[in-house]
Amino acid sequence: MNRLLSWALLLSMVLPAAAACSAEERATQPYGLLEIMEDELERSMKNLGQASDVPLYYLQYSVTGVQTLELEVGDGGLFEPQQQRRRWLDVDLRVGSMELDNTHEIRGSGAGVYRPRYRQAPFPLTDDPAAARAVLWNETELKYHQAQEHFTKVLADRQVMVEEEDLSNDFSPSEARKYNEEPADTVVDVEQWQALLKKVGTYLAGFPFVLTSGAGFTVEDVTTVMANSEGSRLEHGNHYHRFWLRVQGMADDGMDLLRNETYSARSLDGLPGEEAIMADAERLVKELKALIDAPVVEPYIGPAILRNRASGVFFHEIFGHRIEGHRQKSESEGQTFTKKVGEPILPEFISIYDDATMDTFGGMDLRGFYRFDDEGTPAQRVTVVDKGVLRNFLTTRSPIAGFPVSNGHARREYGSGVVARQGNLIISSDKTVPYHELRQLLIDECIRQDKPYGLVFDDISGGFTTTRRRGTQSFKVLPLLVYRVYADGRPDEVVRGVDVVGTPLTSFSKILMAGDDDGVFNGTCGAESGSVPVSAISPSILVAEIEVEKRSKSQDKPPILPPPGHDPGKEESR
Repeated sequence: MNRLLSWALLLSMVLPAAAACSAEERATQPYGLLEIMEDELERSMKNLGQASDVPLYYLQYSVTGVQTLELEVGDGGLFEPQQQRRRWLDVDLRVGSMELDNTHEIRGSGAGVYRPRYRQAPFPLTDDPAAARAVLWNETELKYHQAQEHFTKVLADRQVMVEEEDLSNDFSPSEARKYNEEPADTVVDVEQWQALLKKVGTYLAGFPFVLTSGAGFTVEDVTTVMANSEGSRLEHGNHYHRFWLRVQGMADDGMDLLRNETYSARSLDGLPGEEAIMADAERLVKELKALIDAPVVEPYIGPAILRNRASGVFFHEIFGHRIEGHRQKSESEGQTFTKKVGEPILPEFISIYDDATMDTFGGMDLRGFYRFDDEGTPAQRVTVVDKGVLRNFLTTRSPIAGFPVSNGHARREYGSGVVARQGNLIISSDKTVPYHELRQLLIDECIRQDKPYGLVFDDISGGFTTTRRRGTQSFKVLPLLVYRVYADGRPDEVVRGVDVVGTPLTSFSKILMAGDDDGVFNGTCGAESGSVPVSAISPSILVAEIEVEKRSKSQDKPPILPPPGHDPGKEESR
């Protein structure tokens, strides 16, 4: 049987019948979720707004529905399909006033910016009024008491601590917004995708140097229903579909090595076809073998190229997190750029934007696209750096000095409090050359500096950065595939075992040139407000100086026996 399945049919396999109600059934229900939320909002504001000397002045309910289908193959074998549908409630409330409320930072305690305790509150799958109201009431009561307790500490903190540098209000008003979008369920041909997974999984597992391998396909449909006490009523959704490949091996010295590829799209049509996936699988296997045989790079400082997607990750980690608004206000943050608005921080040919309204770039879907942020503010394009000069930050409804209103970057994973986060970070250059010329400029810079070689970072898995004041204002990014380009004309050489380290202000001052080869990185970013989907768009960049250090590695020896089916004397499958 050709299993062309909609979500309703998929979910009926694993959930009670009531959980998989159709659109027609939802439409005939006398009371929808938004109406239930409105009623409970009105009741809570009326009563809790007068319940004590510290009244509730703002309340927001958000219900996030997430339904997923996961298909996976590991070491050539298919796993059982996993289907799930869940809904979660987030209650955001504020007591006090917009000038000073319970979200204010408590200094000296190590607590930093106020964030409600991480709590994933399950919400009923059906819009049953009694059940929904019970969960809304219970979560509101819990958050209200937490807010009262925290506000008492805020007042005490104000009495015993020195005056803060940023005296901005804790909240800003916003107009009521209305938006309604009918949720769309993704239709999946399970057998077709399992057949592709089986084919690519068998191929990846067919090499003796591949210790583990896998491939996966994930369909995720997300819907959000939001209502707040200012009158905003929003119903909108998004789709996050992925196909991924992974091969892992080990060098003779015990270093674990990984090559992977991930494709992201909002519709199944945006994912690549079988031919492209199999071509990438072949490339990953070749790259893994080259890494296993590659020499380890010693600590090095010299010129380098960050290829487009790697450059996007680089800017996301070392720049993007430092222009998130709450980091400019918090006394516990390093505030790298807080006092540099209007000053040059990058070469004058570099501009940077964050534009969550962009849903595609160069024919690729962007994971960082959204219509409204998690405070109900519409997404918008924000010019952060204009021709090298810092102009703006990514902001929420919590004002910072000089930036009193939100520009739509309040984001979170359900269960967390919102903070300013990136969406689609776009690095643009007014000065570009084709990539082959950029590579020649790398060689020229090596000769100028009397360096025997430069490095090309072709792929980066991610990284981390320290932004807090108590730590060093440094970063580390984790390359997956690196080439050594020799100044004397020898062929490029794959190398391994390096991490990129440094400090942001120094690194930005070393940018020399950009390529004309903009590339897209789609990924997931983890920070204080949980994991959120993001994208970064960047050309390749040439830097005069980059520092790498040796990567930590396992001290275990490689396996004594070869993988099953690859004993000496037997014909290899490839």
